[in-house]
Amino acid sequence: MFNAFDNKMNNVKKNFSIRDLENLSGIKAHTIRIWEKRYNLLSPERTDTNIRTYNLASLQKLLNITLLYHNGHKISKIAKIPEGDIPLVVREIVAKNSSKNHAMNAFKLAMMNFDQTIFFNTYNSLINEKSFREVFKEIFIPLLNELGLLWQTDTISPAHEHFITSLIKQKILINTEKLQHLKPTKTDKVFVVYLPENEIHEIGLLYLNYEIILRGYKSIYLGQTIPMENLMDLMKYFDNIYFLSYFTVVPEKDRINKYIEDFKELVVDYNDPNLWILGRQVQHLDETKLPNFIKTFHSIDQVVSRL
Repeated sequence: MFNAFDNKMNNVKKNFSIRDLENLSGIKAHTIRIWEKRYNLLSPERTDTNIRTYNLASLQKLLNITLLYHNGHKISKIAKIPEGDIPLVVREIVAKNSSKNHAMNAFKLAMMNFDQTIFFNTYNSLINEKSFREVFKEIFIPLLNELGLLWQTDTISPAHEHFITSLIKQKILINTEKLQHLKPTKTDKVFVVYLPENEIHEIGLLYLNYEIILRGYKSIYLGQTIPMENLMDLMKYFDNIYFLSYFTVVPEKDRINKYIEDFKELVVDYNDPNLWILGRQVQHLDETKLPNFIKTFHSIDQVVSRL
């Protein structure tokens, strides 16, 4: 299994259709064709059946051009910029501009170029004007939602997704660390934050951990792929635990009810148990049949509003 995953990670997509370019750049395919013909901005290759394909360099160039275009540069002027200078002009804009649409495009450009400099310049520009909470909610959440669609349509590779999500994780962890030296001010709840066994999608959970600590609660972050029986150890130390978990791809649809039943057995002797869960898989639960101590949520904001 791991070899197959590694092979997929190494198989960075190198050829793109015009539909891929449209999905990533937001520029209509018709407009891209006009820019090609009128300004010779891109040079697609042709398949044996005469279908346009674009290499990674063409995609990167189009994302750069799109960013310049959305920042007031006319296409006729962009066409006159030496090709090697376009990324330099883009970086200058990234360092100065932090609008939402600009930031989204800049982060996508950083992802496709595997360019940490663009990511950090864009982030630093945003954080000068917004709180980390605002950056995460207004920029990172929509970006991650869009990346999920791009990955599902095979527009981006797993390597691209892992690159950008690892950088976002860094920012969550850095901002969480700034709070962790503070003593909790609220003692009515102790949160145990974890992902179920074989679940590895932790960005949402990492951010919730940040929000929990920000609001003055003690949070014990266990992280990815935690076997349920390991949770028993925590119940020996605390009598006001709120377990919080994020079900993105597991438990699977046909196993999620069994997970709930097993959890009920796990906490049967624990006084006042609580389990909060959210994520895509929650849709497969019949919420009317859940015990009172299990609460489901359909967004990060819903959880935060209960803290």
